Amino acid sequence: MIFLDINTEALNADNLIIALVGYLIVFTALVLLYFVFNSLPRLINLQARLSLRKRGLGEIADKEDLSISGSEVAAISMALHLHLNELHDDEEHIMTIKRVARVYSPWSSKIYSMRQPLR
Repeated sequence: MIFLDINTEALNADNLIIALVGYLIVFTALVLLYFVFNSLPRLINLQARLSLRKRGLGEIADKEDLSISGSEVAAISMALHLHLNELHDDEEHIMTIKRVARVYSPWSSKIYSMRQPLR
C-alpha cells in the first residue's frame, strides 16, 4: 500500500485562495485576449471605412470587402523595402509571385516517413 506524503501545512485556506485567484486571473486574461484578437479585424475595417468616408470616398467605404490579396501585400512590402533601403547601389530587384497549387508533395507524404523493415 502506497501512502502519499502530503504536507498538510501547505494546504491551508490562504494558499488555496491564492492559487484559485491566480488561475482565475490567467483564464480571464486568456478569454479577454481571445475576444480582443477575434474582434480586431472588425475594428480595423471600421477604422478604414471611417477614414474613407472622411476623405469623401463613401462609395468605396460601402463595399462589402475592403481586404487586399496576398500578392498585393507582397508588392507593397517589396516597394517599401526598396524605398527604405535606397542607401545602397542600384541593384536589380525582381520579385516573382507564382501561385502553384499542388496537392501531392513527396515531402509531406507519410509513406516516405515510415521506416523500412530490415531485410
